Amino acid sequence: MTTQKLHELAKTIRSKNAGVNKITFDIIFREAAQYERVKRSGAINRASMASLYGIPLERISDFVEYDPGNAIKFTIYRLRPSGCAGDGDIFGAQQYAPLLDVEIPV
Repeated sequence: MTTQKLHELAKTIRSKNAGVNKITFDIIFREAAQYERVKRSGAINRASMASLYGIPLERISDFVEYDPGNAIKFTIYRLRPSGCAGDGDIFGAQQYAPLLDVEIPV
């Protein structure tokens, strides 16, 4: 099976704070066709993101496929509040990297 990496299809892949206790992830596509292809593939869903990040499913608070914006968004609960002792990424901006190489079937 031929695949393409998510970063080759998406315009924007990012993560950021969503309050003190959450990090949100955005995958935004330039064209509806690319968005629909990724959505139909099933490669990006609540369970696959939990697996990718090595977290229990319960840590994903939200998972949304937003058709009008050609975007997929999901949010996870942090283990520690942003900025507390032991927090390695106060802004949550470095957490998107595992998404870049997700394989999407062609």
